[in-house]
Amino acid sequence: MLNNKTVVVGVTGGIAAYKTAEIVSRLKKLGADVNCIMTKGAQAFLTPLTLSTLSGNPVITDMFQKPEKWNVEHIALADKADFFLIAPATANVIGKVSSGIADDFLTTTIMATHAKVIFAPAMNVNMYNSPILQENITKLKNLGYYFIEPQEGNLACGYSGKGKMAEPEIIINHLLDFLKKDLEGKRILITAGPTREPIDPVRYLTNKSSGKMGYALARCAQQRGAQVTLISGPTNLDRPRGVAFIPVESAEEMLVEVKKFYLEQDIIIKAAAVADYRPQSYNSQKIKKLNDDLQLQLERTPDILSFLGENKGNKVLVGFAAETNDLKENARKKLIKKNLDFIVANDVTLEDAGFNYDTNKVTLYYRDDTQQDLPLLSKDEVANCILNEVNKLLNKE
Repeated sequence: MLNNKTVVVGVTGGIAAYKTAEIVSRLKKLGADVNCIMTKGAQAFLTPLTLSTLSGNPVITDMFQKPEKWNVEHIALADKADFFLIAPATANVIGKVSSGIADDFLTTTIMATHAKVIFAPAMNVNMYNSPILQENITKLKNLGYYFIEPQEGNLACGYSGKGKMAEPEIIINHLLDFLKKDLEGKRILITAGPTREPIDPVRYLTNKSSGKMGYALARCAQQRGAQVTLISGPTNLDRPRGVAFIPVESAEEMLVEVKKFYLEQDIIIKAAAVADYRPQSYNSQKIKKLNDDLQLQLERTPDILSFLGENKGNKVLVGFAAETNDLKENARKKLIKKNLDFIVANDVTLEDAGFNYDTNKVTLYYRDDTQQDLPLLSKDEVANCILNEVNKLLNKE
């Protein structure tokens, strides 16, 4: 999502600087060109070598250090930046920027940039609540600077309260929200998670789906500007923010909700692992354990993806295939049979891929018999690869 984007990360002197290493790593994985500036105080908590290794770029630590290229370095970096993140942002740097002080490389570059400048404050709770700091923050907000609110909790100074720098995931999500929204105005319906097919009041048939892939798709689509409706079977996941969320239990319930929304969609991605079979009859009372074996008569659940394929119209329709063998053959059969634009297939027997993992290794199969093999990636990264392909199809129309 951050391909061809330059993010300048300014690091100031606070214990929260250790979190900045993860932020830089995540930005790099998202494709950003990351350039770091460290104040003298920041170097007491984190080494330039760490950030240089993670970013792949030299770290600037001195206003007058020899430039890598022959130009006015702070002006060049200020012009180059798409985003300017200060994390952690101390009361000192917020005060200096608010007062127009530019006495080091970081504050000089902030003053020279036209990029969005985003502060992630981190400090003692009493400092954060200080009227002076709050006045500085209000002034900067009025001037168009952005702030990511710190969190409440136990602070390194021994106090407890508001002052912890936001977690890296929260900061990254805020940055992504500032991106150009390439799915702006598009409506996307995503199904996720397993279904539960009840046997009696205490038992049901289900599968191992965690819902992580579908939730990643919903989260990333929302970040890219889409109007997202997420229909989800039971999971233990937090609902993605900014998404219309509809919880369901069974395949029948999921189909009912899909039918309510599918006509108004531009894109439908069916990532849910819907149970293929359900008990033919439901016992309203708990089935008591007997000495004999219990036999359940099963019947097919409704085929939601077939319904969507038959009523596809000009929508982009994407399906998933979780396989244990004959991946390519099974995925291509499903691609054609269900009338999909492309299908995302993965071998759930692979290590670190498939159900319950935060990573996945998938292959995208297309209608023209081509395919794209993706390496092992985080599920958010897989989601963005899928959405990139969806966007290509939308732009062809």
